[in-house]
Amino acid sequence: MKQSEVKELSIADLNEKLGALQKNYTDLKMAHAITPLENPLQLRGLRRTVARIATELTKRELQ
Repeated sequence: MKQSEVKELSIADLNEKLGALQKNYTDLKMAHAITPLENPLQLRGLRRTVARIATELTKRELQ
């Protein structure tokens, strides 16, 4: 998810996506610990998307 897509979402949508992506990231991380993923770059992409959404939420709270 690109930053431009994140900016278009409402706060409620961002919170909902953040929860879902954090759960997905945790599940993927656990699966990778047991059996290596075919594409471990998925973890990095997911982690960065979570960070983008969290940053946008913090930015909106400060405004």
